[in-house]
Amino acid sequence: MINPEVLLADLKRVLGQLEGDLRERADEVPALGVSLRAAYDRAKQAERTAQPFETWREEYLTQVAAAWILACVFVRFIEDNGLIDTPLLAGSGLRLDQAKDQRTLYFQQHPTDSDREYLYYVFRKVKALPVAAPLFDERHNPLWTFSVSGDGATLLIEFWQRIDPATGTFAHDFADVALNTRFLGDLYQDLSEAARKKYALLQTPEFVEEFILDRTLNPAIADFGLAAVRLIDPACGSGHFLLGAFHRLLREWQMREPAVNVRELAQRSLDAVHGVDLNPYAVAIARFRLLIAALRASDIHKLADAPAFRMNLATGDSLLHGPRPGGERQLYLHAETDPLRHVYDTEDADELRRILGSQYQVVVGNPPYITVKDRVLSDAYRHRFGSCYRQYSLAVPFMERFFDLAIVPADVERRPAGYVGMITANSFMKREFGKRLIEEYIPRWDLTHVIDTSGAYIPGHGTPTVILLGRHHGPVSETVRAVLGIRGEPGTPEDPGRGLVWSAILDQIDRAGSQSSFVSVTDMPRPAFQSHPWSIGGGGAAELKQVLDSKAVLTLGGIVEAISAMCKTRQDDAYLMEDGSLARHSIPAPYRIVTVEGERVRDWRIVDPRSALFPYNSDLQPVSYDEAPLVHQFLWPYKEILWRRKELGGDHRELGKTWWEWNRFLVHRYSTPLSIAFAFVATHNHFVLDRGGKVFNGSAPVIKLPAEATEQDHLALLGLLNSSTACFWMKQTFHNKGSTVDEHGARQRTTPFEDFYEFAGTGLLDFPIPPECSTCLSGELDRLAVTLCASDPAAVVEKAELRSRVALTASLMTGRLEEQRIMAKMVMLQEELDWQTYHAYGLTPESLTCSSSKADAVGVAAGQRAFEIVMARRMSLGDLETAWFERHGSTPVTDCPAEWPIEYSDVVRKRIALIENDPNIALIEQPEFKRRWNLESWEQRRVRALREWLLGRLEMSETWSAGEMTSVSKLADRMRRDAEFVQVAELYRGRTDFDVTALVAELVGAQAVPFLPVLRYRATGLRKRALWEHTWELQRREDAKGDVGEIPVPPNYSAADFLSSYWNLRGKLDVPKERFISYPHSERDADQTSVIGWGGWDHLQQAKALAAYYVRMKEQEGWAPDRLKALLAGLLELIPWLKQWHDDLDPAYGIGMGDYFAGFVDEEARALGFTLDDVRAWQPPAANNRRRGRARV
Repeated sequence: MINPEVLLADLKRVLGQLEGDLRERADEVPALGVSLRAAYDRAKQAERTAQPFETWREEYLTQVAAAWILACVFVRFIEDNGLIDTPLLAGSGLRLDQAKDQRTLYFQQHPTDSDREYLYYVFRKVKALPVAAPLFDERHNPLWTFSVSGDGATLLIEFWQRIDPATGTFAHDFADVALNTRFLGDLYQDLSEAARKKYALLQTPEFVEEFILDRTLNPAIADFGLAAVRLIDPACGSGHFLLGAFHRLLREWQMREPAVNVRELAQRSLDAVHGVDLNPYAVAIARFRLLIAALRASDIHKLADAPAFRMNLATGDSLLHGPRPGGERQLYLHAETDPLRHVYDTEDADELRRILGSQYQVVVGNPPYITVKDRVLSDAYRHRFGSCYRQYSLAVPFMERFFDLAIVPADVERRPAGYVGMITANSFMKREFGKRLIEEYIPRWDLTHVIDTSGAYIPGHGTPTVILLGRHHGPVSETVRAVLGIRGEPGTPEDPGRGLVWSAILDQIDRAGSQSSFVSVTDMPRPAFQSHPWSIGGGGAAELKQVLDSKAVLTLGGIVEAISAMCKTRQDDAYLMEDGSLARHSIPAPYRIVTVEGERVRDWRIVDPRSALFPYNSDLQPVSYDEAPLVHQFLWPYKEILWRRKELGGDHRELGKTWWEWNRFLVHRYSTPLSIAFAFVATHNHFVLDRGGKVFNGSAPVIKLPAEATEQDHLALLGLLNSSTACFWMKQTFHNKGSTVDEHGARQRTTPFEDFYEFAGTGLLDFPIPPECSTCLSGELDRLAVTLCASDPAAVVEKAELRSRVALTASLMTGRLEEQRIMAKMVMLQEELDWQTYHAYGLTPESLTCSSSKADAVGVAAGQRAFEIVMARRMSLGDLETAWFERHGSTPVTDCPAEWPIEYSDVVRKRIALIENDPNIALIEQPEFKRRWNLESWEQRRVRALREWLLGRLEMSETWSAGEMTSVSKLADRMRRDAEFVQVAELYRGRTDFDVTALVAELVGAQAVPFLPVLRYRATGLRKRALWEHTWELQRREDAKGDVGEIPVPPNYSAADFLSSYWNLRGKLDVPKERFISYPHSERDADQTSVIGWGGWDHLQQAKALAAYYVRMKEQEGWAPDRLKALLAGLLELIPWLKQWHDDLDPAYGIGMGDYFAGFVDEEARALGFTLDDVRAWQPPAANNRRRGRARV
């Protein structure tokens, strides 16, 4: 029996090897390369893709590699389960010998063939059996048009025949008496990470599929009759819904017509199920699984005995292919407007027209939720589906498509309508892109059930979900059955299908008015689901939100000028970084600006903001090259990517923008100093008052009040927005993104206070403003937040006396105590603010705050707030389990601390009584709505502050200003003589007898990136680097000569493309932010510590330092040519940049530096016996074992 986890892990490795094999074939066999390019050109001409050719090619090769693997998997399953008599690839025991004999016999008869031809022979032999022929369809399976090499085929065969050396048994045995094909679902989802992300591959758990079929297929059979029912899954994936439907239909037929041959009943059931998917290998898996299911149901044990079962499956795009109801059916009479005028080789236009041109009694599925990255596809979907709005997710057009495909009766009174059921992302309910769907399209349909499954434990579903059920006719009743979430799954259930939340849904869905700890069920007025956003909080949450809305004298939209981002770069990696990185590249101070991201807005303050390259002059216009050449030079490598950034109306070229400016910069909002900024994505509400001089990006939108608004006006609003009441209202209004994803891919909501929400500015406009807002508490909290920043370890280290370790230690201790005092005061004041706000909204008869004179002396520690005391009491009684105290490092207390003033304790006890007795207050006074005050630990910040100071000191070494490469040991020698460095290092290490060289090596090593691409990237990264270099070459030609045609956008890097941890220093655009350059394999014989340079050197400084080191190693240390080759390779890498930025005539040399160093490398290479190609192809010694050549290609 197969082990799915082991098989998947092994096949992922094989997939990577086959991709490499196919890539080489595409490069080495002209016909294959030409056919690939032609296929891409056709797709691009037909507007099926906007991807660069190289990216498209990689994805296609992945599909081909997967096709070869799956074809082998199908054969292996068939032969191990005896569905064919003679094994052809492998098998256990004697069957392995038989398979090897078959291969030997083939080569005796075909001595000039390779294993590739043998695999084709195997596939055709199985294909000759009519029932298996569609699995190996030569018209649409890419393995027939793009073959692996002979060695690639050998790799596959040897993989399947492998014996596990640890056990001596067959490595992958597919024998299974139950013929279970569930393992293929795992392959579908996880075989290729790239495919999983592109196609949003996701299996539907069986318990979800059964629930949806119970409420769609079952009633459809009752309404339409078994013989009439047809079902489609327009995003069928590996076929879970299709299999479930097949088994149900077959059972029904067997019960009704027990005398009819089961093979005929199986075919009837297959005739009723239909599926389409964009991913070719998903459809292949679905087809195979349905075939095996039909064989097993028909009690057929040999493929030769099976009829040629017909199936209704096709590879294609359900959103593009097939006519839509109404006018588009006529539109497609014209060939040039029919999306099926172009199909990929894997797609069958006739089948797609047949399947997607019909309507069905049942439409079910689990459509993808991702946003479309391909611009052309996104525009095509937007054109076809009116529900697409803003940056929509695919959940939106698929919902419209599901209802399209359901039968709509001409006479609603007499004929039934089609049933629709889906599990989909719940993001449309509250995010702005769902507005048009909810307000214009859902009212057209009979939405019958809205089931909040975001709290249920659903493996594989890393996105919070909702199940929707409906009929394709207009609304019938005035209400919609709603299952509203109250609490998420408290742990990881052993059986997700019996999880507490899911069980509550099953138990309660048919009992309106029922409520448990996890869900409540109600028949909600239909208009609640016809306006955006939806508010479906259970347990009284929706009703409390209505109470808050009713108390408003006006909304936030009535008092603000605007809520929006102040700026958007749309390529943050090119612009945003630590200020030191920009300074290191000599970006002048006027072109560096403090930028605030949402994650830096926390607890009334801005924490450790980064900087951004600010490409604007003093008039706030895009700065010219003449004004700031270094700004342009820094951004130039990303020029084509920056040109392609889109805004409403087009990209930067189309809009007449420059390529180097930000995508959006609202100058008028930057120019007025006062702003209230907030975190766009966070677990709680975080708002902060800013007094100017910073920019806030899309993750930290700003609220702008009218120009005449005072600071007091801002503070009054700030306090209201930072209250727990506001947090409650916001979490009923905005999209819950959930918390972490576990190892099973399930989005966890075990601790609601850790769920992240997306707080959109548009929704915030509806926030209700009560009659009165005080400023005194918010003003004090704002003041304390500013003071708190001065107590941070980084601020203390910057100002402290560094020559004395004792003095620095004392300063840090003082800072820590001061931070604790301020924090306790802020916690207490926040509580006052929260309870004052309850009274402002009429939720309490009095404000339950303490008089200012009594409150001045009070500080509240973690765990001492009223709601925390209530939780501690419930914990002591065994009524509550919570991770709150553990997560926040606090100790539960069941009563007010003795040191508090009596007056304050009395107020807190009144609060406790209200929490225990008032349902509305009890709802808000919960951890998910109360400020967490969850600071990073002091010790972590202390260590980071000391480390950053030490790194800064290392960068100040005079070695760098002299332009010399040095070794770690030499740099350490300099640091030993630096008294301040030693004192801080002693505190950092926690001892006086530390090894300075080891410390410097550790610090530098974590902040250094190698000088050569081959030392930075893995194979995938090197391929991407080549594409980047091609783009740079075209950009240089464009700069010199003007139009050079379309310049391809190079692909982003990923962490998997980099060796070591260089990704952390470079990011997806490979921006050099490191402090140091490392030169591996360049260590001197007398000093084996790493050779390093400074990351702040420009290309010319790097070249001079490297050339000087080369000459020294050659002339003074007598290095052999092979050792010198790496240094020449480093110089060769720099030459294009030298010619671009440093090729003006140098008066000392009488030549441009680019030409000078090009001549130097050429001359030195010849002297060492190398060509420039030899130098360029240098490989590190450890990676010098090249793959052996192929005997068969």
